[in-house]
Amino acid sequence: MKDSTDPSRADLGDISNTEFRQLLHQVADWIADYREKIEDRPISPNFAPGEIAKALPREAPESGEPVENILRDIDRVIAPGLVHWGHPQFMGYFGCTTTAPGILAEMVAAAFNVNAMTWRTSPAATELESVVLDWLRQWLGLPGEFRGVVYDTASISTMHALAAAREGALHRVRQLGLTGRDAPLLRIYASDQAHSSVEKAAIALGLGEENVRRVPSDREFRLEVEALQKMIAQDRAENFQPLAVVATVGTTSTASVDPVKEIAGICRAENIWLHIDAAYGGGLALLPEAKWVTEGWELADSLVVNPHKMLFVPFDFSALFVRQIERLRDVFTLVPEYLRGDSVGAAINYMDYGVQLGRRFRALKAWMVWRTFGREGMAARIREHMRLAQLFAAWMEKEPRLELRAPVVMGVVCFAAVTHHPERSAESCRMIVEEINASGRAYLTLTELRGATAIRLGLGNILTNESHLRAVWQMILDRLH
Repeated sequence: MKDSTDPSRADLGDISNTEFRQLLHQVADWIADYREKIEDRPISPNFAPGEIAKALPREAPESGEPVENILRDIDRVIAPGLVHWGHPQFMGYFGCTTTAPGILAEMVAAAFNVNAMTWRTSPAATELESVVLDWLRQWLGLPGEFRGVVYDTASISTMHALAAAREGALHRVRQLGLTGRDAPLLRIYASDQAHSSVEKAAIALGLGEENVRRVPSDREFRLEVEALQKMIAQDRAENFQPLAVVATVGTTSTASVDPVKEIAGICRAENIWLHIDAAYGGGLALLPEAKWVTEGWELADSLVVNPHKMLFVPFDFSALFVRQIERLRDVFTLVPEYLRGDSVGAAINYMDYGVQLGRRFRALKAWMVWRTFGREGMAARIREHMRLAQLFAAWMEKEPRLELRAPVVMGVVCFAAVTHHPERSAESCRMIVEEINASGRAYLTLTELRGATAIRLGLGNILTNESHLRAVWQMILDRLH
């Protein structure tokens, strides 16, 4: 057996600190150049499926190679093969952005590489998560009895909230499961504009996709309260048990806001869990003039907001707040013997509040971003994105070839080409989006509203300004007939 001091073992550690320092500077310069010159890049690649994989080695590496070679492949193959969501003329899906402090925080978090599963495994990661969640709770105007936990996306947050609701409704599902039990069929209610994550949660929790009841929305794409009441009454008459209502603040297609306070009144009267999906629209609460958006939030059982959408935190970061968070812990806490010593005596161990054991140090990037900009700075930037959305809508009012398809509530504008035939309007909308996206100069998406196709423009990138919006507007005009 070779001795551990054998010279042949000298290469079994990491790369040298000197080389690492040089590479760090190189990568930092690359990132800064990428951000500075991102406007020069095509937003979306023009590759055929499989073309990127063909440009990379097909066999797993047997021997190591210099990091410089790998960095060259990032520049040569990976970066050109991405859709650049950080481009200021990327206006698809929802407002999202990278920020300089967020990038710096991700680099530091990667260096720490800690697991924030219990307080003892990383005290600072646990306590910083509690701190930033309470900052966010204050900004959202939630009462002190709400406490939060960080997940990756709102889909996971909603699933956890509905798991807590299910446990409260049926009792001992955690121990006994659902199979073979004489339990009522549970129903979940959400508007026809709510996110598909509601159905996914129902699938994962064994409640069944068909037990998500889609409630009609009104002319402004908000859940119809009277229709909700009728559905609940009908389900009770047919021996279904209403479990939860998901009220949306910032719907996926139009960013509409459900009448949360009225929905909350129904939930209280019917003893139904109220979950608020404010994944997109929750950030609006930071604006003093937009406090209307928080009406009824204090009556909720749970609420999710995604700071990676409107609050300038890089992907991924979703915060779920639960009234009496112990209800979440009752579902998921499970401490095996090998973690027992690390779980004793802490104020909170976040591993107890979800299915995940290993947890990234996500709180660091929120902490850095929010300290850098402050509430006032973030509110000013959100306000600007809303101004740009209203400006775009104002341009459209003067353009007879285009029409708005939904009220402009946040940084989202839904519109369509005006034609005499709906099918031609849909065809025109698809053509505009496909041609613009293929150009690489901007990125838009399509949605369907009341059975009609519409173009959807979403704002929220910290780099986007009025000149970018004008450029995209001109691209649209150039493609109208």
